[in-house]
Amino acid sequence: MYFMMLGVGLLLLKYLGLGFVADWSWWLVLSPFAMALAWWAWADASGYTKRRVMEKMEQKKQARIDRQRKSMGLKTKR
Repeated sequence: MYFMMLGVGLLLLKYLGLGFVADWSWWLVLSPFAMALAWWAWADASGYTKRRVMEKMEQKKQARIDRQRKSMGLKTKR
């Protein structure tokens, strides 16, 4: 996501001709989009994205269990 925000910012600066970015090559300005594409390809291929989603689901599940135990007056596992 950071690469995309950087890319959009650089693209706007280049298009509007503002700052030092106006003198840069288009290849350099568009390179954050290529890096974002490479990052997403790696994250999907390596399973990084799926692991992050599973960790978030596990945290939500544990928080729900802890809330239910607390409402019943039982101690939590933590």
